[in-house]
Amino acid sequence: MNSEKMFEHISREELEKVSKIFSKHFGEDIWASNTFGDTVFTPEKASAVEFCEIVNCSEQGRERCRKQRADSIRMSMEIGQPYITICHAGILLGCVPVVDEDTQLGGLFFGKCLCENVCQSLLKDITKRLKGISDDQGEILHALLELPNTPPRKIHSASEKLYDILYGETRLNPKMLHWQRELSRQQAEIGEYIAEQKRLKNVSSTPYEYEKKLMNKVRIGDKTQTREILNCMLASIMLKSPGELNVLKARLLELISVLSRAAAEGGVDIDIMLERNLKNITQLIDVSDQKELCAWVGRATDDFIELVHDTANSRKISQIRPATEYIDQHYKQQITLSDVAKASHLSPSRLAHIFKEETGMTIVDYITQARIEQAKNLLLSTNMNCTEICFDVGYNNQSYFTRTFKELVGLTPRQFRSVNRSNS
Repeated sequence: MNSEKMFEHISREELEKVSKIFSKHFGEDIWASNTFGDTVFTPEKASAVEFCEIVNCSEQGRERCRKQRADSIRMSMEIGQPYITICHAGILLGCVPVVDEDTQLGGLFFGKCLCENVCQSLLKDITKRLKGISDDQGEILHALLELPNTPPRKIHSASEKLYDILYGETRLNPKMLHWQRELSRQQAEIGEYIAEQKRLKNVSSTPYEYEKKLMNKVRIGDKTQTREILNCMLASIMLKSPGELNVLKARLLELISVLSRAAAEGGVDIDIMLERNLKNITQLIDVSDQKELCAWVGRATDDFIELVHDTANSRKISQIRPATEYIDQHYKQQITLSDVAKASHLSPSRLAHIFKEETGMTIVDYITQARIEQAKNLLLSTNMNCTEICFDVGYNNQSYFTRTFKELVGLTPRQFRSVNRSNS
């Protein structure tokens, strides 16, 4: 990509406009670099910064700055959002990635400031960083004192504002960044689930149990809950088979088949499902990166849910979603069919009918499942005794709780805790 590639997608006039708006809000100049880190734009009335002039007085300093910009652009592209760092010379640097559709163009930079007061330790650190570029400590100190001291919160706010200005005031399309941001968000969530499962020293649900939960959520078109369960399932697979891409692919192929059945049960035309499945399988074969695989199955799952929403049964789904949300929030309390129906603005008989039709279970079954799942989590993650857990998840009779738990899990609560902890 040459230095002029950026200007095939955004004009210098547009960059001047972005610069003026940003400067009006934050009183700082911006500049633009291509993906190699070469500066290709600076505002017409940009103020000179003494510290940066010192750094750029040598070839070594200029090359370090160029490499720093290139690295910052690369990092901001990977995470799909602004990236803030301390540059090689010791001052703050903010970078907003510049893309158009799937084309990487470079980055917009701001900063040239400190995030702490000048002190002896800071001066010592920066003098060390500039060894070979400038050995005049007095000159460095004077230049540092000229730099603004900007709180980290303001820097973060400025980076988000510059992102909004860039893509709001120009014709650039940040499609790629949205995808990268989603990748980063999902990987962070999966990482949290892996850490949690390691802390619990076991996995609280089997793959089959995860699939059952996912099917129920896909049938009713609950995208948020589906994503949470899916990412927890992915964490479980990766924890058991770390780095085994083929194992992950095989499990995801199975999962897609299961979810397609759930979507069909949710009312999606079978011919549409067959066509979509062929497309999904073709795409899956070509994916060779674990992060991309996780994102791919997330999008495929969202696609199933969108199909469910678009069916003739979407009205029924929207009617029962308040019921599932109410149960998920109140299962620890003594709730009745009338309570749930009231939250759904339906008669108890109508709600009971469409709930069973759409989820494959009764409302009582759904409440029971929510309580037992929470009980399993508490048995593994806390030292609460079985009586305490019984009352915490909404039961007022320990014998009934134990009997219900065993019917669903195959073990009593004490056996479940003992088996899982002994296997860890």
